[in-house]
Parts: sequence; C-alpha cells; structure tokens
Amino acid sequence: MQALYRDLIPTLWLLWLAGWTISGWRTKRVLRAEGIASRLSHLIPLGAGIALLVSRRAAGPWLARFVVTQSAWTFWTGAALVILGLCFAAWARIHLAGNWSGTVTLKQDHSLTRTGPYRLVRHPIYTGLLIAILGSAVAEAEWRGLVAFVLITLSFLRKIVIEERFLTAQFGDAYACYRAEVPALVPWPGHDENRGP
Repeated sequence: MQALYRDLIPTLWLLWLAGWTISGWRTKRVLRAEGIASRLSHLIPLGAGIALLVSRRAAGPWLARFVVTQSAWTFWTGAALVILGLCFAAWARIHLAGNWSGTVTLKQDHSLTRTGPYRLVRHPIYTGLLIAILGSAVAEAEWRGLVAFVLITLSFLRKIVIEERFLTAQFGDAYACYRAEVPALVPWPGHDENRGP
C-alpha cells in the first residue's frame, strides 16, 4: 500500500507526459514564435514551480513541512484532482490538434478552436494542468506544493497575456468576441470580459 501512495501520482504524470510528447509530433509548422525574453518570463516561474513540486530537496526544510496532516483522504482527493485535471488537459489537446505548441506560436493555417473544453474556457490546457498540480499539492500536503501551485499559476497567467496578444493579432474581432463570451481559466455563467471578473 505504501508503494501505491508513493508511485501513483508520479505514474499518472509520467503517463500523461508520454502521451503529450507523442501527440506533439503531429503539429503544424510554426510561422511566428515568441522571443526568448518573452519565453523566459513564463518558463522561469514554471521551472521553479515544477522543481518544488517534484523534489523535497529543492524545497528546503521549511517548505517540505506539512500544511495539514497527510492522510488517505488528502491523498485520494489529490489523486482524483490529478486524474480530472490531466484528463481535462488531454481533452483540450485533442481539440486543439495541430495548433498546439509548448511555446507561444502561430502555426500555418492556425485556426481558432472553440469546440470541446474551449467552449468552457479559453485556456483549458492550463485549467486542467492547474487542477492536476493542485491535486498533487493536496496529496503531498506540504507547503512546497502550495508554493509550486502559486508559481505555476503566475507562469500560466503571464503566458496567457502573451498568447492572447498573438491570437488577437491573428483573429481580430473573432477573438475579441470569443474573449467576451468565454472566460480565460475558470468557467462561470454570465461571463463578459469587458465587465471584468
């Protein structure tokens, strides 16, 4: 049983990563990509968050302390969130198809995806990953998981700003309409981007 607690969540992430890597081989040709400074502005907090999430040593003794007592309840709640989040991100990736890229790019024949999870949020891959990261943090029940979640959230928020500039430049009014109709990360009824949160 101890092995299950130790290995389940890393195994879920590794399976997801393997599928993600394989599906990355079938993407469209890049026409325009973000610059190196832009890329570093979201990769640095992302890398720091991932390091905290996967390594107690990277966190140091204070961040490796428990926020709450780790229990079967925290573990299985976290595992359920990891599964939910990774499945939501994978569903989004299927709908994004060849338009996907790990960096901010515009692809040849780039299309504005509004199907599947893109009807609920504009950036469902980030939504799914944040749910899964939160699940990992809940399962570990340590401060490092919460700090990692905050750093990765900040990274994704920065990347969203950059992506939306690219998409607005590419799709103009169609993207402005999409922004007005669909929230960025968290679905809620009656969303209107012009009215704010």
